[in-house]
Amino acid sequence: MAKQHSFPKGHWNWPVQLTHHHAVRAGDLIFTGGQVDLDAHGTVRNLGNLDQQCHNSMTYMSDLLTDLGADFSDLVRLVVYYVGDSDDEARLFDLLAQIIGPKTKPVINMINLPELCYPGMLTEIEGVAMRAESGDRLPKQQFHLLDMPHLPEAFSHVLRCGHMVFTSDMSALSLQGAVNTPDDIVAQTALMMDRLHEALSVAGATMSDVVKVNTFYRGDGTAEDWAKSANIRADYFPDPGPAPTGIPVPSFPHQGLMTKIAATAICAQEGKAPLTKRFSWPEGHWNWTVKLPYKHGTLCNDVIHVGGQVSLDSAAKVIHPDDVIAQTRVAMDNLKRVLAEFGATLDDVVKITTFYQGSASAEALHENLLIRSNSYTVPGPATTGIPVPALVYETMVIEIEAIAILE
Repeated sequence: MAKQHSFPKGHWNWPVQLTHHHAVRAGDLIFTGGQVDLDAHGTVRNLGNLDQQCHNSMTYMSDLLTDLGADFSDLVRLVVYYVGDSDDEARLFDLLAQIIGPKTKPVINMINLPELCYPGMLTEIEGVAMRAESGDRLPKQQFHLLDMPHLPEAFSHVLRCGHMVFTSDMSALSLQGAVNTPDDIVAQTALMMDRLHEALSVAGATMSDVVKVNTFYRGDGTAEDWAKSANIRADYFPDPGPAPTGIPVPSFPHQGLMTKIAATAICAQEGKAPLTKRFSWPEGHWNWTVKLPYKHGTLCNDVIHVGGQVSLDSAAKVIHPDDVIAQTRVAMDNLKRVLAEFGATLDDVVKITTFYQGSASAEALHENLLIRSNSYTVPGPATTGIPVPALVYETMVIEIEAIAILE
């Protein structure tokens, strides 16, 4: 499966030299890195202007999709990181709906954060699209469901395209936008997981088909905060289960909301034999403080999802506390070990996402970004880097997840 990498002339750039490209295509799948309103020299444009930054980020995304033989109508997922409140979230929903049009209906994941990687940056948007290598459009099943979290009609709660199934954020938000059982993470987690199960079933998938989950929860970076709902989530998955990433955030834009989750599943077409899955847990690899069904990597249909890799040992003790440079190297080594169990290398990675403890600072981003980038040969994968106030464990300062596709 030959890969195509995209970095159009005049596209925004980082202020440091990197191996990364802005988008990668492998077969039917196209992944963009986080698109932002920077210029070709790495300077933030339209400081503090959410509307203009959203428009320009999506213009960059359109250029990438065009360069790789697709367009907005091929979008299956948008992931939107933003700085703002519930009004800003509603504004972004409206802006994105206007930009992509009413018929595309991708799933959407909205993550509210105090800051993004450069001062004055208010949004970073990444996309996943699917278009047949022949150039033909792929049929999609898009579902906008009742008794699910509030979501504008321009987006789907769950979408299926071929073997791939994607969900929007599942949470305790009501259809009207109110929060069920405010501030109760246990009750909200159970409702969230029931909704995830229901959304997947509508698209012909089960919890056993899930290969990757991303969970955000309200917390301040302690194992106790994370463990409250981790065991509840885990009860919904078989063992072996999907690759996970879990990130604490200081708050959500909806008062009383405690957690949200999004999933990717890969499953056989109706009436076809089940797809074979493989799982990765290298010997001696790092572990959590509680027993969970998750694995560090999953392989299905030539697509590898690697859960967030960190600098922990097998007893969940942080290696190199608070040292982002040393922890980045350990996390990248762990990523390589997971990939190696599938016969893959870093050169098979098409998309990398990094959450690091930091604020809106070029220095905070670049000290880990350069290490990560130098791990790849040119052309490197699409990338997204997101600063967060804290991670799951105290003194752990970076978490790196990846998607790879075998040749």
